[in-house]
Amino acid sequence: MENLEHELKVKIIETLDLSDLKPEDIDNEARLVGGDFGIDSIDVLELVIMVEQGYGVTIDSKEVGEKVFASVNALAEHIRANRAS
Repeated sequence: MENLEHELKVKIIETLDLSDLKPEDIDNEARLVGGDFGIDSIDVLELVIMVEQGYGVTIDSKEVGEKVFASVNALAEHIRANRAS
């Protein structure tokens, strides 16, 4: 199986239709929301749905979302810690 961080980059690009980016263009520590990728609050909602449907992990508050979408690494850590076994 692909490593989770790479998989998330691919899904972020697909979900947000960032066709001008490749997974290797996204640094694992780069700020997702409010960073160089132009991800806004509507995009975050799409990402929340992607995470909930794809990984069975709930992001149920703005505070959690801010931490989770800080970077690809933060998102991967949240999924690993909260994914149903």
